[in-house]
Amino acid sequence: MDFQKFIQLKDSLVSTGDFGVGIFQFSMIMFSSFEHLMDLIYKKIVQKKKEDCSRVQQLGVTCLAAYAAGAVGTLVSNPADNIVASLYNKKAENVIQAVKKIGLFNLFTRSLPVRITIVGPVITMQWLFYDTIKVLTGLKDVGDGHFEQ
Repeated sequence: MDFQKFIQLKDSLVSTGDFGVGIFQFSMIMFSSFEHLMDLIYKKIVQKKKEDCSRVQQLGVTCLAAYAAGAVGTLVSNPADNIVASLYNKKAENVIQAVKKIGLFNLFTRSLPVRITIVGPVITMQWLFYDTIKVLTGLKDVGDGHFEQ
């Protein structure tokens, strides 16, 4: 790779920096909450060990945990996404100005129901696809109680 291509690559990565903040927050929260929600659902709602549940029940728990994890991730990343949208649409020059224009309440609530409605099914389908393969092949599945102490 020559120097000019390296600089172009660096510039393209830097330009996605604001966008990357929201994606990173969403991904970390979503993965963490999904794992914990799987354990919580098995312990408190299903009240059976995963091994004692049918494949359909296991995949149902996956769908419930995935939708909830998508909602939690959306809730946490919504302020950053609203700021990025404001900066991208040139409605603000910097983060502080964006927060002032959006308002603290709207920062957390603007577009939240729509985003949860859109993101929930997408995340559910991703986890369902992933978990279906693991359940059908007999590989170690998420929600195996690895957070138990």
